[in-house]
Amino acid sequence: MSEPIRVLVTGAAGQIAYSLLFSIAKGDVFGKDQPIVLLLLDITPMLPVLEGVVMELQDCALPLLREIVPTDKEEVAFKDLDAAILVGSMPRKEGMERKDLLKANVAIFKSQGAALDEYAKKTVKVLVVGNPANTNCLIAAKSAPSIPKENFSCLTRLDHNRARSQVAMRCGVPATHVKNVIIWGNHSSTQYPDVHHCLVNMSGSELACFDAVKDDAWLKGEFIATVQQRGAAVIKARKLSSAMSAAKAICDHMRDIWTGTPEGEFISMGVYSTGNPYGVTEDLIYSFPVQIKDKSWKIVGGLNINDFSRTKMDTTASELIEERDTAVSFLAA
Repeated sequence: MSEPIRVLVTGAAGQIAYSLLFSIAKGDVFGKDQPIVLLLLDITPMLPVLEGVVMELQDCALPLLREIVPTDKEEVAFKDLDAAILVGSMPRKEGMERKDLLKANVAIFKSQGAALDEYAKKTVKVLVVGNPANTNCLIAAKSAPSIPKENFSCLTRLDHNRARSQVAMRCGVPATHVKNVIIWGNHSSTQYPDVHHCLVNMSGSELACFDAVKDDAWLKGEFIATVQQRGAAVIKARKLSSAMSAAKAICDHMRDIWTGTPEGEFISMGVYSTGNPYGVTEDLIYSFPVQIKDKSWKIVGGLNINDFSRTKMDTTASELIEERDTAVSFLAA
């Protein structure tokens, strides 16, 4: 068996981590023969809860899990990392202004970026989940100057999976029969779920999504709104935010980084926009269609962008520019 890899999950006592850790520890993400050392970071008041999570992981008796290190110290958590999944962030509290939320999160991700820079391997792959994920990811990347910007990504795979599933349900096919949906932009309600390049396998033949669904008004209206508002709908129904589906999306995202994307398919993730082929503003973490090989992502080029798509792509970019500029002003403070 290969040497164990060191995988960090932050916010490790929280509900997303609770759904996530078992899948990582049993080999669903990094491979069935890849031993793992799990580093679990949370704030000091959460350490007793984290101890319970550690007990449960131990009680699973998983063959790949070599060691579990629960901690509230960044210098312990970030040491020699191969992968970092940054789930923990400051949640928005009632009455909280967006700029206050950004300010609190800048402090967290500036500190974690600096810890990555100082303690982690330079090859570490960093996935930011904690919201606002795109901007938190950008702050972490800016705070870790010795780690390549392309090693950082943020999670829009949950939105991607939501879009895929909505199309699949509409067409009466399994979600695996739907490929190449795209989430453009921010992991927020301005994101643009795009199915202009999506293919649906209907009875063995691949059809363009618009031909398979046969309802342009739905695809350009209700479908987009459903995906954009899905997180809020889950909170309204469950009184808690998405955890199981978020954990599944994190696993999908990291597994694709580790093992690559299937030939002819692309997935969505928030990546560094500089040098992109779609005219999106530089120096953002923006969700694009990507393909992954040898642990390196590449934005899928050459896709035709119509006026409908361009307007929506620009709207979400504008929100990200505003978020970035606010966050960077706090970074300098």
